[in-house]
Amino acid sequence: MVKLSLSEDNRNLHTVELSYQAAPGKSVAVAGSFNDWDPELLPMAYSPETSAYGCTIHLAPGTYEYKFVVDGEWVLDESNPNFAANDFGTLNSVINVG
Repeated sequence: MVKLSLSEDNRNLHTVELSYQAAPGKSVAVAGSFNDWDPELLPMAYSPETSAYGCTIHLAPGTYEYKFVVDGEWVLDESNPNFAANDFGTLNSVINVG
């Protein structure tokens, strides 16, 4: 799931909240064109209140592709209907910021 809002600290950046529904105890991260597809850079924390993993990032306006990495497996954001084909013959989730 993706939530977008304008960042209060910098008018050129938008706050993007990403979340992934999964049981506790998983290793969940997000990788995409905004972090050179490196899942180690954006690990997601589990919230018992929402029963989901989440993270917040700040992005400049533009179009970005991403995937969640769950226990080493790259998966689409099933709550996001926007996607694009990638060079591996699978799909990436897409967000349009600002």
